[in-house]
Amino acid sequence: MKILAVGDIVGENGLNKLKDLLPTIIEKENIDFTIVNAENTSGGMGLTDKDFNVLQKMKIDAITMGNHTWGKKDIFAFIDNPKIMRPANYSKGVPGKGYNIYECKGKKIAVMNLIGRTDMSILSENPFTVADELVNKLSKEADIIILDFHAEATAEKIALKNYLDGRVNIIFGTHTHVQTADEEITEKGTGYITDLGMTGPKKSVIGMDVSASIKRFLTSLPERYKLADGPAILNGCVFEIDDDTCKTIEVYRINYK
Repeated sequence: MKILAVGDIVGENGLNKLKDLLPTIIEKENIDFTIVNAENTSGGMGLTDKDFNVLQKMKIDAITMGNHTWGKKDIFAFIDNPKIMRPANYSKGVPGKGYNIYECKGKKIAVMNLIGRTDMSILSENPFTVADELVNKLSKEADIIILDFHAEATAEKIALKNYLDGRVNIIFGTHTHVQTADEEITEKGTGYITDLGMTGPKKSVIGMDVSASIKRFLTSLPERYKLADGPAILNGCVFEIDDDTCKTIEVYRINYK
């Protein structure tokens, strides 16, 4: 089984890039199951009903979110859709689910979403303890467990990789929008990459307008971020799972310009 994880969609240009390229990638790479992070899809923050409907028409099995989950109020109308999930360690009582279970090629695949706590400014529970609870539960219900860890700090992502090594099949990081070159299969068989990168404007600062971003750093004034224009890139990672053991046997990055 081959699983595709696509880095954060940033804005409408990123969404259009995914729409144009996903069928080709699925065919070329023989993909069976696709996950995308969509928390920056609509205007660079959140997900509207309109854009969610576009994603639903694509061959996407699971949609993860992050710190901008509630960026667009539309999401409250579809947050309970089984294709979408928000971080499982958000404060108790918020709508939506932090994981969902899907079926593919006779296997049950659990997809989890967690958010980091380092420099994220989001009220959340400890992702390590929540991961413990969920993995213990999902190991009895699913053949394959996949985690999107939406976090700022590289150290926090790598620490969680080591903490869950061998207990989940795949861990990929999202949020920083810069693809890392550290894809690996760990000692105990977990497929891992610190960050998938992004699917959004190439000439940008992590998807945002270059001049506005530079002005923020030059002056420290609260310049409003705005989306960059122009052609987009698509970053992601392919994980191949052994059909008999459900272990990850290959990991490789993809980059389309």
